[in-house]
Amino acid sequence: MPPAQFHVEPIPYDTGLAELRAVREPVFVAEQGVPLELEWDELDPDCHHVIARDADGHPVGTGRLTPEHRIGRMAVLPDWRGKGVGDALLRALLDEARKLGWREVTLHAQVTAINFYARHGFLPYGARYDEAGIEHQSMRLLLDHANAVETRDQALAALIGVVTGTRRQLDIYSRDLDPGLLDHPDLITALRQLATRRGEIRILVQDPTTPQRAHSALLSLAQRLPSAFQFRAVEEPGDQAYAPAYAASDAGGWYFRTLGHRFDGETRLDDRARARQLQATFDPVWERARPCSEFRALGI
Repeated sequence: MPPAQFHVEPIPYDTGLAELRAVREPVFVAEQGVPLELEWDELDPDCHHVIARDADGHPVGTGRLTPEHRIGRMAVLPDWRGKGVGDALLRALLDEARKLGWREVTLHAQVTAINFYARHGFLPYGARYDEAGIEHQSMRLLLDHANAVETRDQALAALIGVVTGTRRQLDIYSRDLDPGLLDHPDLITALRQLATRRGEIRILVQDPTTPQRAHSALLSLAQRLPSAFQFRAVEEPGDQAYAPAYAASDAGGWYFRTLGHRFDGETRLDDRARARQLQATFDPVWERARPCSEFRALGI
């Protein structure tokens, strides 16, 4: 089946209100139960709006940038979900923010959409909260700069962004497969999707015994998809003393932690030079490391 045809472009609020209403009211008011008086606010006339239209020119998705440098009102009609419209809307809004010279953008994500925004480099911050009767999470993104990672939730979002953006090859350097992070269900889902689209995932580990003892979900996934995963254990004293941990992809995404036993670090999804540097660091260690025969005993 050919991909759905649509295009995204800016739309003025004053002349485009009817088209914006044709998407936002069915999604937010009728579907999600947001009161009409809350859906339209005093910021709307001053926002930068984008709209997605199908091949016949009918509106199918919307989004906006507020004067507070916040992305919002991201909505896609039900028949158009899962066809790339949301991704295209978000990219258009980020491009507009760059044209405006903004350094950072934020958003209030519905909790069910956190991983969608993580795929584009957004990291969560603060506690979750109720907005119009729906649970939300604040997220932010520094444009064209590395983003600081401080918490486990941010670390998870960073890795989801790196993994989902990988084209073919993903390299991970870890002390012990990071229990609570590399075996998180959302990350396992992202890794499974990469593996099933013929991705190649190389993982260097300093301590292979810990994930075995913990019955790591990542090892279970690799057992089911052995052609996609390779594991090696570092044994050279210098490699064993290496403190950082990182993930780097062939699409320019990376997440680097100076101390591998902590979540603190930095991430960016569009920095090919840094990603290549990390992969160049990874390759010689990979060649020196030994295949994890103890994992093969598990069928890997």
